[in-house]
Amino acid sequence: MTRNARVVVLLSAFLAGLVVCFGVVFYAMELSRRPGATQASAVGGPFALTDQDGRRVTDQDYKGKPFLVFFGFTHCPDICPTTLFEVSEVMRTLGPDAAKTQALFITVDPERDTPSVMGDYLSSFDPRLRGLTGTQAEIDATAKVYRAYFRKVPIEGGYTMDHMATVYLMDKDGRFVAPFNLKRTPAAAAADLRRYF
Repeated sequence: MTRNARVVVLLSAFLAGLVVCFGVVFYAMELSRRPGATQASAVGGPFALTDQDGRRVTDQDYKGKPFLVFFGFTHCPDICPTTLFEVSEVMRTLGPDAAKTQALFITVDPERDTPSVMGDYLSSFDPRLRGLTGTQAEIDATAKVYRAYFRKVPIEGGYTMDHMATVYLMDKDGRFVAPFNLKRTPAAAAADLRRYF
């Protein structure tokens, strides 16, 4: 077999493996999006944080309704405001049904994001968005149970935060359903969320 033929065979095998891998991932994600589905991997769990009004809250406070969880920070230049705007549009589209769900914005920058800073920041978005902060240890523990990546990145004159852009959809029992897709119309996202009421 010539060298070129071997390259073609290896490349074909690699691409076939990728197709199978993505097929399995998409099939598993579709199964997980069905109401009542369970996840093999544990995402989400107990947390104790402080909301934007200075009130201590835990994961138990959000059970009974499906809820969205997004990790970010108030100094974020693009991903966070865009995501929070999109979540706000979904809440607006839900209308009165928005009372049947909840959306949480958990900071990855507790050093700067105090409850009052979170409250001021979220005043630009839907009033049903709740901002959560805490000590660094509390944020680290919460990010760990959600498997949420973040890290402080030094920049000239201070720092910024590198973090995931995933929005988690949790069911009424606080179990992870799937990443929530905001890259569709607010009506489509709202219809999807209603399935978990």
